[in-house]
Amino acid sequence: MRSEYSDLADLLLARAASSSAQTVFTFLGDEEKGEVNWTYAELEQRARVIAAELQAQDCFGQRVILLYPSGLEFIAAFWGCLLAGAIAVPAYPPRSNRNLFRLAAIARDCQALAALTTRQILERMGAYSADASLFKAIRLIPTDGLPLHAAEAWKRPNLSGNSIALLQYTSGSTDVPKGVIVSHANLLHNEALIQGAFRQSSESVIVGWLPLYHDMGLIGNVLQPIYCGARCIMMSPVSFLQSPVRWLNAISRYRATTSGGPNFAYDLCTRKVHLSEEEKLDLSSWTVAFNGAEPVRSETMRRFARRFANAGFRPEAFAPCYGLAEATLLVSGHVGEPVRTLKVDSKALAAHDVRRRLKKSKAAHVLTSSGRVAPGVKVRIVNPESGIGCSERQVGEVWLEGPSVAQGYWGRPEESELVFGARIIRSSQGPFLRTGDLGFLQDGELFVTGRLKDMIIIRGRNLYPQDIEASVERAHPGLRAGCGAAFSVEAEGEEKVVIVQEVERGQENNTATMVDSIRNAVAEQHEIQLFAIFLTRAGSIPKTSSGKIQRYACRNLYHSGKLAPLLEWH
Repeated sequence: MRSEYSDLADLLLARAASSSAQTVFTFLGDEEKGEVNWTYAELEQRARVIAAELQAQDCFGQRVILLYPSGLEFIAAFWGCLLAGAIAVPAYPPRSNRNLFRLAAIARDCQALAALTTRQILERMGAYSADASLFKAIRLIPTDGLPLHAAEAWKRPNLSGNSIALLQYTSGSTDVPKGVIVSHANLLHNEALIQGAFRQSSESVIVGWLPLYHDMGLIGNVLQPIYCGARCIMMSPVSFLQSPVRWLNAISRYRATTSGGPNFAYDLCTRKVHLSEEEKLDLSSWTVAFNGAEPVRSETMRRFARRFANAGFRPEAFAPCYGLAEATLLVSGHVGEPVRTLKVDSKALAAHDVRRRLKKSKAAHVLTSSGRVAPGVKVRIVNPESGIGCSERQVGEVWLEGPSVAQGYWGRPEESELVFGARIIRSSQGPFLRTGDLGFLQDGELFVTGRLKDMIIIRGRNLYPQDIEASVERAHPGLRAGCGAAFSVEAEGEEKVVIVQEVERGQENNTATMVDSIRNAVAEQHEIQLFAIFLTRAGSIPKTSSGKIQRYACRNLYHSGKLAPLLEWH
């Protein structure tokens, strides 16, 4: 799948030349008032202003950190980096020492020359800059004070498809964040895959709230609209989290065709949108409701479709998909077909083999397809220990090959070779990207079953933490959906399971009954006894920027005694 554009700068300039007056981005305020619209001409001018400043500071080929909240300033800065030939490093302004330490780690890892931001954020960071060597080592460039006429000084850089466009730092769900090297060609190929998988066109209207410094928000909401000539309406992640109905209101108001997020976004709307708010919605225009969770949960989609059926939402709009930063983004996904689910024998799944038929007397586990593998992407399922390829419906590690696979990790040649240079035993194919995700193929569709590093093994049985977490959250109505972590610890000479689970606000006085419900549900559905349960306040469990539970971080909090639970049971 070859792009008609040589690089991303070529893409933006072509759009600005052919559709200068067309609105491409609309940003909504927290109360859906005071919207700001940018045309292609306005975006190009602002990007050129920033690009000219970066060129004046000799930033070609240098790493430039982007420190903005989600919004139009971030978009201008990102495209400014691309037009200058600088390497964009999306990040987020620090709001606490914890955020600062992560930012400092990213800056050191990529050896950033400069950071783009706003004057307001610089003032807010003033308390940190006096003591942090980070801010003494890099140039801090506020972009909101740059004059528009400076765009005239911009000169088109010498770029190619092989030029590095950005370092996408991984969200760190299982490990220390690493900078994925993504080229212009990687991005253009993946944008073509997304356009094909979701049937996007210049008539599409995209609504997004996902963080722009994360791959799903950046590639789906900042690049895809420009790639296919569509319009994108944005709001901040905080605006959505504070009032989930704002997301649905935007879809209804702007007659959006495409929008989505992880499981928790749909669960949040199902729980938090009031009936009086639902009655005002018209979701009939929504034809692509993508779900990029790992793995996708059919129960979440059924609940959402049932809840918003009267508002015009159609179940066939759901588009489960799978992707990761190391593959730029999209690997599989499709729309226009019923979401495919598969009932498998729970014990067979634990043994990583779902080839045999499910008998009625056996315990069933429902798996949801993450869609068809995109054209140009080769997926192989491989035994992670032996390196031997698996047959269809045999669970193994998902390995990938194709033009969307990124170039490796910045400054980590040995780890890059290990992750991006895998070879299947007794095969000349490859090299492959090892995703660290477990799954299997059936009829060209990919079923993701979990993370390799998160696997829990109890007395020889393989248990997926997300399955235990799903049982826990359903055990009592006072437990928050998508806000629990299951992990194993070494205790009394063997591996045992610990649960950390958030409690809904206002339900803090009912924790004693919750513990009994959790114990019974896990024992009944998974045939294991829990070692410990920690019930915590809402918002206390660490998550990645994309909303994934950080189970390793929860385990570290457990071992360090820093969980601060409402109730602790052993």
